[in-house]
Amino acid sequence: MAEIKNPNQQGGGGQDSKTILAFTVIFLAMFLGLQLLKPKKPAESTPAPATQQQTSTANNNQSTAATPQPAAVPATPDISANTTQAAAETTTVVENELYRITLSNRGAQVTSWILKKYKDDDGKPLDLVNHDAAAKFGYPLSLYTYDQGLTNRLQQAMFVPSATGSITAPGTLSFEYSSGGLTVHKSFEFDSSYVIHAEVTVTQNGAPVPALLSWPSGIGDQITLPQYATGRIETAQNGKADQIAYKKVSGGATLHGPFDWAGVGDLYFAAIFLPDSSKDLDVVSLHNTIAIPQNHKNPDPNHTEQAAVIGAAMGAAQPYSVRLFAGPKALEVLAAVPTSGGVSLEKAVSFGMWGPISKPLFLILKFLHDHITGEWGWAILILTVILNLAMLPTRFMMMKSSLKMQRIQPQMDSIKAKYAKLKTTDPRRQEMNKEIFDLQKREGVNMFGGCIPSLIQWPLLYAFYRMLENVIELRQAHWLWLPDLSAPDPLHVLPIFFIVSMFLVQWLTPSPGVDASQQRMMAFTMPAVFGFMTWNIGSGLALYWAGSNVLGIVQQMMMNRTKMGREVREIAMKRAAKKAGKQPSLVRK
Repeated sequence: MAEIKNPNQQGGGGQDSKTILAFTVIFLAMFLGLQLLKPKKPAESTPAPATQQQTSTANNNQSTAATPQPAAVPATPDISANTTQAAAETTTVVENELYRITLSNRGAQVTSWILKKYKDDDGKPLDLVNHDAAAKFGYPLSLYTYDQGLTNRLQQAMFVPSATGSITAPGTLSFEYSSGGLTVHKSFEFDSSYVIHAEVTVTQNGAPVPALLSWPSGIGDQITLPQYATGRIETAQNGKADQIAYKKVSGGATLHGPFDWAGVGDLYFAAIFLPDSSKDLDVVSLHNTIAIPQNHKNPDPNHTEQAAVIGAAMGAAQPYSVRLFAGPKALEVLAAVPTSGGVSLEKAVSFGMWGPISKPLFLILKFLHDHITGEWGWAILILTVILNLAMLPTRFMMMKSSLKMQRIQPQMDSIKAKYAKLKTTDPRRQEMNKEIFDLQKREGVNMFGGCIPSLIQWPLLYAFYRMLENVIELRQAHWLWLPDLSAPDPLHVLPIFFIVSMFLVQWLTPSPGVDASQQRMMAFTMPAVFGFMTWNIGSGLALYWAGSNVLGIVQQMMMNRTKMGREVREIAMKRAAKKAGKQPSLVRK
């Protein structure tokens, strides 16, 4: 939805029916336009051949000693060639205060990537590995090549690890494999952050092989179709960040560097590769589909739907090294990650064109949360009050402009009546327009005076909407009866309150030139239409709208009591009475 504030909350009560209709059409056009741009159910496509069937699961609860143990896996000798490969599958767990990563020597890849500070929808520690998708399309840190057979071989190869058991970061872990002329070296460094460092070398009979380090199977918080639909390719190149929506991702397409960074993400989490230098590293975009249950809480194999699984890989033919950020898309976390280019990783949070406004609004919201309220719900309400007070002068401007226009409306009607018999193509119609323009100029009326304040309000309000929609801090944030401010209100209390409060605002706002029946119709239909559109929005945004409506009611009641407000209402009653053929005293006050 492109709007975050209903159009009737303009604070100035003197708009005529054409102005109200114009803003309603603009709002609905923006809303419907964004709906068309929203992710829809992906078209079913043929998945790529399965790249891996994992033969064992990660031991996430491993509690061995923090000191790494030398690898005790014997290598299998080969008389005909130099061979380095393990005889059995083992795991190594690496952890710090932020994550616990489980790596298997089968493919030298990750089977579990637990983020300790975040939980999934079931309240368990969040695993960034999407296990259903990874079993089909590959696990994180596996190698992608342009030869499907070689890719499968690399993902099933039994590497010899430098250590098994448990490692506490900072630390290093390497994997070696050599067989049949294929030689692979993968090494990883871990520190106290969400970033790891990787070095990769792959040769076939001594010649370098293009083998890209990959994150091929989406993000682990993707369970429902809407969550899968937030999957995207994240890139930064030539000083510009970009997000490629899942519908535009072409599976197997190669994007040529150099890149500041590139990877895969969804609304709240990301796995992004960062080259160590400006060396040209290519990125391959991966796009597959997977069948997911329509109801993930009560899965039924007979009721499934196709979801897009987005992945990415980065690398080159020559030996290369990259860093990998795998973690939350929190602005302060992303800002702390150094990049080789000029684009901050903060750009992975998609505020779009409203970023210059959305980011300061979030910093204010975070300050209110951290230093005043301690709860995101109260912080949203306080910021709502601040924004409405800041926009109050523009609402008075709209009322003043509307009042001036209504004062000269009888004279404008007389001019129009004088030329009413002329055809629309008659050149003398230009004389009518000139007379109206001269009248407005003489009386100090700007025909766009009621629109200009809205042009000031809307960017601020829409930027606030984009901010609330994208920040991870609202994910699973509790407030009163709301379990998650990023999810719809489970009891629909806020949407119902929004409908009732919008009706009151519409009823209290005077509309000169609109008869009583039209005003009653708008008072009932507009809340119903906007209530339908907001029924399943995130409760953080619904909280903002509901709070804005309460403030709108208070502001409108106060403005109606001013001298300007009383004059607007008097004009409205006179015009409505004239249209109805009644005396002004019979019109509702």
